[in-house]
Amino acid sequence: SLIKALLGYDPGVVNGRGGVLGHVTSYYGCVEAQGRGTLHCHMLIWVEGSLNPNELKAKVLANDQSSREFQQRLINFLDATIINHIQPIPSTSSPQSTPDFHPSSVRSHLHSNSQSGNDISTRRDLDMHFLSKSCQSHRHTKTCYKYCKPGEPLQCRFDMDPSNTEPTSRFDVETGELHLRCLDGMVNNYNPTMLEALRCNMDIKFIGSGASAKAILYYVTDYITKSPLKTHVAYAALASAVKYVEATLDAPDNLCYKGKRLLQHCAYSLINEQEVSAQQVMACLLDNGDHYTSHKFGNLYWTSFEKYIQRIEHQQIQDTSLAEAHPESDSSEDERVDDIEDHEEEDDGEVTLTLERNTGNLIPVSDQVADYLHRGPGLEEVCLWDSIRQLEKVRLRKAKLQADESDSDDDDQPVSCAEMDEGPNEDEPVSKFALLDRSFRRPTFNFSRQHQQVHTHVLKVRHPDRKLIPVPIEPAIP
Repeated sequence: SLIKALLGYDPGVVNGRGGVLGHVTSYYGCVEAQGRGTLHCHMLIWVEGSLNPNELKAKVLANDQSSREFQQRLINFLDATIINHIQPIPSTSSPQSTPDFHPSSVRSHLHSNSQSGNDISTRRDLDMHFLSKSCQSHRHTKTCYKYCKPGEPLQCRFDMDPSNTEPTSRFDVETGELHLRCLDGMVNNYNPTMLEALRCNMDIKFIGSGASAKAILYYVTDYITKSPLKTHVAYAALASAVKYVEATLDAPDNLCYKGKRLLQHCAYSLINEQEVSAQQVMACLLDNGDHYTSHKFGNLYWTSFEKYIQRIEHQQIQDTSLAEAHPESDSSEDERVDDIEDHEEEDDGEVTLTLERNTGNLIPVSDQVADYLHRGPGLEEVCLWDSIRQLEKVRLRKAKLQADESDSDDDDQPVSCAEMDEGPNEDEPVSKFALLDRSFRRPTFNFSRQHQQVHTHVLKVRHPDRKLIPVPIEPAIP
């Protein structure tokens, strides 16, 4: 309901009306649990027509008539979208005290038994007053000052202070930085429509500068990757597991078995120490998921390609040095290429494993480097980024034979998906128009003969509406 009703995002609807934030083009939300177990969601939302921070800054600093009109339109939109003060009690309502229940525990005050007539607007304003006061008003606690050192002045780590106010929204003409209006320094930013519908605490922020984007991304990535288990608790659990294994296993000659048991008990000890709230359990049982996205993503294991390129460069340097040292050498280019191919097995990049049906053994079948290098002549002009984005490796299926041909020897021969319900296999180089083709029957392409799965798999072009967003996987940031 949040995505369709409030954000107005529905990929199946063309030229929709949009939502409370305008026309949303994409979103990404990650569900997390607080220390108390309550669930909340960090969500990034992209709005159609928005400018990146550099474009926004350049447009603001232009300082001409068009720039001033743009600044005023943007300020009007943000002032209407983001509120940071307690909604006042409507003057037309009768004096009444704060209700004895939390506003979030009821659907709204519009369904009350009030006999005041058709004053729906007044009751909505009154409901918004109690909601914003109960859900958005900040109260300082000990956690606000947990990073303050002894002797230093107390400062809220959330930067909430009654003095943090800004009477009007404005742009800094020298830096292009936007200062949003803030009428109450103790109230979190919120959108009235979302607050009225969701009836819970929220925080909304406009990302209009590079510094804001970096700060938000750092906060989200740092927050969602933190371990739910304290370091000292984890080490204590591991120590108890080691002591248990040493006390119960008297088999020093069987080190392999003892090592397996040690790993099992260490894993069990860590799992037992983790606290899971009832909300997390119910979300898992209801299969609600831990993230919400408008698009699908595909991993690009860049490290494997980088190592492959480095091997080629190193081999070329060696060949050049060898040719200069021995000009009479007649080693062919094919031999050098074969030598490079032989070293591919040394790559420690992402390798796909499959389970052999007959023996049950795990065997390596392919990796992304091999899939791209041996993609076949029909896909030679497709770059690596587009191959991850729009090409899908699918397994060949057996043809559905007629009843009178059920005993035919051809039953064991794999037939491409293209021969059943897809477009025909292509041997000609694919063009950009083929990647943008929106027909239901998708073309497929065979791998070159050097590929390990040439007889069992093909590459299928995804529909333009189902393209993936490549995510480069690189070494971790120190």
